[in-house]
Amino acid sequence: MSTVVMAVGVFDLLHAGHLHYLEQAKSLGDKLVVVVAHDETVRKRKHEPITNHNLRSRMVSGLKPVDSSIIGNPPEVPIFEILSEVRPNKIALGYDQKHSIDSIKKGLIEHGFGDIEVLRVEGLSDDLDGTRKIIAKILDIWPNDMGGPYEED
Repeated sequence: MSTVVMAVGVFDLLHAGHLHYLEQAKSLGDKLVVVVAHDETVRKRKHEPITNHNLRSRMVSGLKPVDSSIIGNPPEVPIFEILSEVRPNKIALGYDQKHSIDSIKKGLIEHGFGDIEVLRVEGLSDDLDGTRKIIAKILDIWPNDMGGPYEED
């Protein structure tokens, strides 16, 4: 029987930190299923997504460690409902995901998924391992007098 690992994230503006997370998650089992956050969930919990969930899911699906990706439910749907579809043996959390393993485990038990193992993977130590860091660097190096990045020379 194969071990199914579930990873979850926004994956807006893919970068090395995302790839590292998914490589680490894949190393925990045989099959990696990635749940890409629904646009409405991103808006509610973080910010306006740069790319829509369909494109983000397609990009994630193309990464070598990923066996399949699905779009998560909108925020009004209980978060644990996706587990019936994915049927993971393990949930891999990114090093920077704020959820505590204990609170997730408690919720899993309450919803009848107590046999799912929850683990946190190691982060990537790189200056550009996060979307906000990449955006900050772009803004830092882009000359103010040049105009926007889409203007002609």
